[in-house]
Order: sequence, then C-alpha cells, then structure tokens
Amino acid sequence: VAQLVEQLRRLERLRRNLPLALEELSPAQRRQVEMYYFRRMKQADIARELGVNKSSVSRGLARARRQLRKYLRYSL
Repeated sequence: VAQLVEQLRRLERLRRNLPLALEELSPAQRRQVEMYYFRRMKQADIARELGVNKSSVSRGLARARRQLRKYLRYSL
C-alpha cells in the first residue's frame, strides 16, 4: 500500500510539472511533441506538415525527450 501511495504522489507531481517542462522546450520541439504524442501523428506526417525531412523530426523528438526527462527527473 505504501508503494502505491508513493507512486500516486509521483504521478500527481508529474501531472503538475509536465506543462512546466513543455515550456522549457523550443517552440519547434513543443510543436513536434504535441503533434506526435497528443495528436498521435506519424513522424512522416509531421515532417510533411512542417516542411522538413523525417530525420529532422526524429532528432527533434529525441532532443525533446531528453530535455523533458532531465527536467522531470529533478521535479519528481
């Protein structure tokens, strides 16, 4: 039970801090994250919509994930 309570607390902190973490991203990274994770678009579709190649989207998402992980690691 104690572990479950701690997990719920961590999830609540994550929910609170995710918007702040997203603000730390560049506008381009934030847009790619929104398109990929919230709109569930494929990388190829994101690339087409943004007028960039797919590898640029892939690299941008990878950088964004690293930044989010780093920011959120210290907030949990």
